Amino acid sequence: MDVEAAKLIGAGLAVIGLAGVGVGIGSIFSAFISAVARNPAAQPLVFPYTMLGFALVEAVALYALLIAFLVLFG
Repeated sequence: MDVEAAKLIGAGLAVIGLAGVGVGIGSIFSAFISAVARNPAAQPLVFPYTMLGFALVEAVALYALLIAFLVLFG
């Protein structure tokens, strides 16, 4: 197998984690919308935790992209 082909396959496998990130972000915001729809007064209490969860899940996406770029260009 050619080295360039192996790099492309490895980068593709590293980016598979982005599918889980999409599901995680959708889950976080759907739970936030559901919580605020049930109790609008709780929005100031729930919103910071929503942003924290979003930031942590987004960090996983950045790590997956970092690994993909390292495999491609490293």
